[in-house]
Amino acid sequence: MATPHNIVVLVGSIRKESFTLKIANALAKLAPDTLKLDVVSLHGISFFDQDLETTPPADWLAFREKIQKSAGVLFVTPEYNRSIPGVLKNAIDVGSRPSGKSSFLGKPIGIISNSPGPLGGVSAAKHLQNILPGISGPILGQPEIYLNGVGDAFDEKGHLAKEGLQKVLQQYIDAYAAFVDKHNK
Repeated sequence: MATPHNIVVLVGSIRKESFTLKIANALAKLAPDTLKLDVVSLHGISFFDQDLETTPPADWLAFREKIQKSAGVLFVTPEYNRSIPGVLKNAIDVGSRPSGKSSFLGKPIGIISNSPGPLGGVSAAKHLQNILPGISGPILGQPEIYLNGVGDAFDEKGHLAKEGLQKVLQQYIDAYAAFVDKHNK
């Protein structure tokens, strides 16, 4: 069997018990053998400051290197105030610099948004679709995935308990695996 593609999964929430982190961990368990998902917290990435670009902090360099060594990037994000969380935008800013040398360039991108509410983070996903072109690789267009009502999807141990959600996540991660394979030949 070929070596699996290493995929960085950027978790857009830093809350310890976030639904987003639980979804990312569930995806890692559902991923086919062709993918190895590395779930990454955005804790510890310092604020982007253009004044620091000539001598970037070690945390920026480590984050950029992790993205550069990956075969793709999967964004899993909640929606905050009809957009993406500030920590995720900061990570994108850090990873996309210096100008013209984005760590995301050429990387197949997947986007999963979620919300305990009825809209499933649609605005957050659409904002990522607006931000990423020009600094990333191709973005998986279908299937689109906006997960709503995720508040009761996990048991007390944080394991995915909602069968319908598991099926949707399985379909998505299988489609993303084919997309990554297509763009890493």
